Amino acid sequence: MNIVLCGMMGVGKSSVGRRIAKIANRKWVDTDCLIRKRHGNIPHIFARYGEEYFRGLETEVVRELSGQDGLVISTGGGLVLKEENCELLKANGSIVFLNASLGTLLSRIRDDGSRPLLNGGDKAQRLRDLMGVRMPVYESVADHTVMTDKKSVDRIAREILALAEENK
Repeated sequence: MNIVLCGMMGVGKSSVGRRIAKIANRKWVDTDCLIRKRHGNIPHIFARYGEEYFRGLETEVVRELSGQDGLVISTGGGLVLKEENCELLKANGSIVFLNASLGTLLSRIRDDGSRPLLNGGDKAQRLRDLMGVRMPVYESVADHTVMTDKKSVDRIAREILALAEENK
């Protein structure tokens, strides 16, 4: 069974995923990192081919990873918006929604220019708009929700591992 982390950009999916993998001696995979490795810079993919093309690349990666076992998977923020991705991930995984307040997210991504969906406007408003669309999806697909505000990466990772242990 895989542990799958979903949530908004800046919530800590990559940092927490790496920590869970280290503690539990599992392999960690970040879907965005895998796409970058295979296809190049994500903002470039968005600019050249568009968001729909990028979402197709995400689904290719999910198909591959969902057939493996014992992984910790950190997903891109929009990956679970596609129902096929959720079904594939749930077939062999427990989905954990990492949640944080708008203020926390903004403080974490304030100086990050690598987020194509936040470029070109008021970052706070664009993030607020994305949250309005995505939060209900995260909540509906998640097996568990973990708040990350004011918590260390280690504490969040251990909370998730405790949840995984309870579900065995």
